[in-house]
Amino acid sequence: MKKLPAESFDCVFVDPPYFLQLPPKKLLRWTGSVVNGVNDRWDVFKDFDDYDNFTKNYLIEIKRLMKPNATIWIIGTYHNIHRIGKIMLDLGFWILNDVIWFKTNPMPNFLGVRFTNATETLLWAIKDKKVKKYTFNKEVAKSFNGGKLGINVWQIPNVKQDHYHLKIL
Repeated sequence: MKKLPAESFDCVFVDPPYFLQLPPKKLLRWTGSVVNGVNDRWDVFKDFDDYDNFTKNYLIEIKRLMKPNATIWIIGTYHNIHRIGKIMLDLGFWILNDVIWFKTNPMPNFLGVRFTNATETLLWAIKDKKVKKYTFNKEVAKSFNGGKLGINVWQIPNVKQDHYHLKIL
C-alpha cells in the first residue's frame, strides 16, 4: 500500500484477519468430527497488542490512501470489530453506521456451549467528522427495500461454497 499515491480511493472495503484465537488443539463437534477453523499465518498474532498494532498500521495507511470524501467499510465479528472500531475512532475516523449482517444459514455452534453466531458487523466510516460530501446513494438503497430507506440489519445468506482469502501476507 505504501507504493500507492495518496488520496487514490473513493471507497475502501476491508476484510481483515479476525484474530480468532483458536486453541492449538483440534476443535471437535459433539459428534467427534473435526472442525476446520482458520489457523493460517495471516490470522495468528502474539497477543492483543500485536493485533492492535497491525490494525492501527493498516488503518493509518488506508486513511492516507482515501480521497477527502471517501468512505471505508470494514467487516468483523465479535472477536475483533470492537477493537477495530476503537482504533478507528482513536485515529480520527468518524463512524457513520454499523450494519449487522444477519446470516440466514450460519455455521452451527458445534459444542452447544454458547449461542450460534449468526452475525457479522460492518463499520461504515469517513476519514474525519468534518467530511460532509461522502457518497450515499439513497435511491439505490431504497430500491433494495421496497422504496423505503432500509435499516442497518441486512439479511443475507452465507456463501457455502469453498472460498479462501488471498494469502498475501
